[in-house]
Amino acid sequence: QLQASGGGLVQAGDSLRLSCAASGRTFSRYTMGWFRQGPGKEREFVAGISWYDGSTYYSDSVKGRSTISRDNAKDSANLQMNDVKPEDTAVYYCAADWSLRIGVTPNADNYDYWGQGTQVTVSS
Repeated sequence: QLQASGGGLVQAGDSLRLSCAASGRTFSRYTMGWFRQGPGKEREFVAGISWYDGSTYYSDSVKGRSTISRDNAKDSANLQMNDVKPEDTAVYYCAADWSLRIGVTPNADNYDYWGQGTQVTVSS
């Protein structure tokens, strides 16, 4: 089970930290991903972090202003977003890939578990 939190209403240029708490299985073996779905848009990959070596992968839309991290001792994964933009407005979902894949996949179909989503709204 995954629980996303940390969303809210922020202004453009602000920073935001999203958290995902996991329970039920060995978190250290999940590759964790963050996805988002904006109004009228399809769900898209934002960032991911590998269970294997902690390597990270970002979409071009957030690269350079976002950092994904994980704390295996706390069964949590976080997404720090800086300099947020109105186009970052979306429902953000955390997801877990249980396949023991080496590396991060941006394909949502490869993620086995999903959180309920947290709304992020960025005002200009």
